[in-house]
Amino acid sequence: MKEMTFEEIKKKYPNEWVLIADPIEDEMLEVKSGKVIAHSAKRDMIYSALKERRGNFAIRYTGKIKGKTFVL
Repeated sequence: MKEMTFEEIKKKYPNEWVLIADPIEDEMLEVKSGKVIAHSAKRDMIYSALKERRGNFAIRYTGKIKGKTFVL
């Protein structure tokens, strides 16, 4: 697993959900870099992959989400 910037992740996995291990985030919790351990066009596949793991992870979508977006 190679550490990549989020820009590299978006280019390698366009319009996909990604599960990122050991993410480096800025003060706004935007992922700057990390290691992609799973990717899929289907978000449910990422949640399934997460169930099997322990540690610090981030889930992000590399495309644009239509409609409203809420951050909790």
